[in-house]
Amino acid sequence: MNCRTCFIPLLLLTLIMSDKGYGQVSEERRPPAQVFEKQTVTHIIISGNKRTRPEIIQREMSVQSGQQVAADSMKFLIHQNQLRIFNTALFNEVLIDTIRTGIYTMIWHVQVKERWYIWPEFSFALADRNFNVWWTEQNRDLRRANIGLTVKDRNFRGNMEQAGFTAQVGYTQQFSLNYARPYVDKKQRHGFGFSVHTGYNHEIFFRTDSNKLEFAKTQSEPIFRRFDATLFYTYRPGYATRHVLQLAYRSHRIHDTILSLNPGYYENGSNALRMVELHYRFDINGVDNWNYPLKGNKLVSTSVIRTGITGMRFQALTHVEAGAFRNPLPKWYVSSIFRGQASSPENQPYILRSGMGNNSDYVRGYEYYVIDGAHYGILRLNLKRELINKTLRNLPIPYLPSIPVRIYPKIYADAGYARNRFPGNSFLNDRMLYAAGAGVDIITAYDMKFRLEYTWNHLGQGGFYLHMRSE
Repeated sequence: MNCRTCFIPLLLLTLIMSDKGYGQVSEERRPPAQVFEKQTVTHIIISGNKRTRPEIIQREMSVQSGQQVAADSMKFLIHQNQLRIFNTALFNEVLIDTIRTGIYTMIWHVQVKERWYIWPEFSFALADRNFNVWWTEQNRDLRRANIGLTVKDRNFRGNMEQAGFTAQVGYTQQFSLNYARPYVDKKQRHGFGFSVHTGYNHEIFFRTDSNKLEFAKTQSEPIFRRFDATLFYTYRPGYATRHVLQLAYRSHRIHDTILSLNPGYYENGSNALRMVELHYRFDINGVDNWNYPLKGNKLVSTSVIRTGITGMRFQALTHVEAGAFRNPLPKWYVSSIFRGQASSPENQPYILRSGMGNNSDYVRGYEYYVIDGAHYGILRLNLKRELINKTLRNLPIPYLPSIPVRIYPKIYADAGYARNRFPGNSFLNDRMLYAAGAGVDIITAYDMKFRLEYTWNHLGQGGFYLHMRSE
């Protein structure tokens, strides 16, 4: 692979928005059928936004004041704009009504119910790669849990800005600050942000053995320390397209215990890794619901260039995620999702050779394994049916007047492959992995998701898995 071009985005596709949408929006009231070919939306009235600036809501809409709308597309546009506003993650509910003011004129009334933007979040998270590893392989050891306090304003000053800090104790001791402002210009296209993160651990993994992570621990001083500082710039020219350019400095240090166990953890037997990273991310998000898509297409291409000061020299990689979501029959949904990565050069320090088994990049049914590699690809196929789509309303809870409950039974099949020139005794590298299973997805308030799945892999192993991320 040419190391000068592997970081160029692999795919730059023009995706088409789905004809109809899905999301947590109210469909109880609809405007009356129009009898005239064209209608002019003279005004857009927004109510319920106690904090959010109207410009933030109007930025998401495809219809603006003074625009003519064809009568036969009115219903579609109303539903589409409800979804667009809902995808900001600022509101629990969105409703658009029309008010006739003349034969050829009307007003759109946008009604929103805001979420709770500021609250202290007490988090309990597991340090392991997923719940299943912690429950089975780590014997439900609560010492491997992280307890954190996050105070974040997700709609600072009503501008959809995010500002907050996190303090965490437990398996990983850390503190972080972050700030992001999506728009700084009048046309609401350009934004920026920054984050600072520092932390340390008394236990980390140091090697992959038989596709399992091996851990080392120290008692007195930390075995791993890290400091990261990041600046980023965003450009969003349209509703579905976004560009992100990020510059980061990272300084990581390990205890000599790790060097004695794996001298190749960093390059040249170094106990420190200091590097500068340049990220470029390109998104085309043409799905109906950004939190849990059922219709539309999506592409995310991320290119990274790393230049080492100590502990590594150079790395260029590209990661791509592409998804197609379809609704062939009422309440039936199919999807195909591809994730893959290419990296150059292949000879990297151990910590930079991570492949499948981390974050969302894994083949279902192999949750207990790690498959390191410079290059890998994963394909997921899903068939699901809507079983329940209800909303509990009029609840006496501030900023949570309704709770949606959506349940989707499903069947699925996955396949994946990872290439590693230095597999050691790992046996799942450089071979095709495949699995199939059945499960159910549960989606509820504040974008919470639960995936309950039972999967069989090609090793003949079957198991029940719990995930709290989308596929």
